[in-house]
Amino acid sequence: MSHPDVIVVGGGIGGLGVAFSLTRQGQSVRLLESAPAFGEVGAGIQLAPNCTRILDDYGLLEEAKRLGVVPDAMVMRDAVDGDELTRLDLRDLEKRYGYPYLVIHRSDLHGLLLRACERAGVELVNDAHVTSYENTDGGARVTVASGETHEAGMVIAADGLHSPARRLFVDDRPVSSAYVAYRGTVPADLPRVKSVDLGEVVVYIGPGCHFVHYGLRGGEMLNQVAVFESPKALAGREDWGTPDELDAAFAGTCDFVQDGLPFMWRDKWWRMFDRDPVMQWVHGRIALLGDSAHPPLQYIAQGAIMAIEDGWVLGEHVARNRAGDGTVDWSTVLAAYEAVRPEHCRRVLTTSRAWGELWHLDGLARERRNVLLRARDTYDYAFTDWLYGPTALTPDQEPEMFTPIPLDSVSVGEAVPAGGAA
Repeated sequence: MSHPDVIVVGGGIGGLGVAFSLTRQGQSVRLLESAPAFGEVGAGIQLAPNCTRILDDYGLLEEAKRLGVVPDAMVMRDAVDGDELTRLDLRDLEKRYGYPYLVIHRSDLHGLLLRACERAGVELVNDAHVTSYENTDGGARVTVASGETHEAGMVIAADGLHSPARRLFVDDRPVSSAYVAYRGTVPADLPRVKSVDLGEVVVYIGPGCHFVHYGLRGGEMLNQVAVFESPKALAGREDWGTPDELDAAFAGTCDFVQDGLPFMWRDKWWRMFDRDPVMQWVHGRIALLGDSAHPPLQYIAQGAIMAIEDGWVLGEHVARNRAGDGTVDWSTVLAAYEAVRPEHCRRVLTTSRAWGELWHLDGLARERRNVLLRARDTYDYAFTDWLYGPTALTPDQEPEMFTPIPLDSVSVGEAVPAGGAA
């Protein structure tokens, strides 16, 4: 078997994204996927302008827009009383950042990237479960469960939350947040869908829980997500996240949220894990990408986006460090990649954790949070400028973070200045 320029391990969104990114830069890429067929599980996914900008660069944005929905607004409501707390005008946001905010079915995004890889000539290999990684004199090698080995000048591990490659860098474990997510989609012809505005992405935030809904596939269905903290998880039990906990967690929420619970898939649920940030992603000619490097909690909807950004950044640095004969200075490429992506993703991971805590407050802290959110101007982009602008290729291009406003500095009933909450 001939050696490709690059081996990508993992056929999820991140793996397909980097395979396409590198192929369009002249690299021969072999992608190894452990499953017998390519596919994605889940339902909706949100793509902010920092991602749709990359899809446009790839020539894939128009197809993504046809498959998804470009909503008009993002609205945050209190899950207890249903009152609106704040909103983003997503059409104005598109003008600010130059690219739309898009919601799309996860399987549709995955299929779009898979087709792009097929057209580009990526070598796609199924039933190839990689069990180990090692550097060689001329690159790197992976071994699959059958004992077969694959070698290339570069190996990219896009092998997810439980990545075997990550063990080359750090001996850590996934961190349980004790939260669990239920998902479900509702066909457009049901009364539930007719009662909502499919032009809005809406999140109801409440004590220990939140509920999200938005339209998918051109308004053909409503996507719903219910997330809550599991008492069984907090007690150290293994059977956590069960439907009885779902119903109990949302018992104190408004009627609209509770009316959506029967539409959830009750035979499967997703436990919410992340990992602590790590700043080393490169080991010789082996590099981490996507959830193997930076699995986040979902609160700022950047997990798949970060993986797509990783692949785009690698591709851009390959283009800048490719000689006339096509050879790539991988040492320079990987140094540039590691100089910019780990710090950006560290910010996303830590902000996601803090944002989740903010969403799920109760008592006086919840009231203070609501004061802060209601005081925010619709067209204040302090929360998003650090995230939704162009993806940085070098550390100096990374924008400054927003300045948080501590909750304990706010009195209930008091007006507050614009900015972020911590």
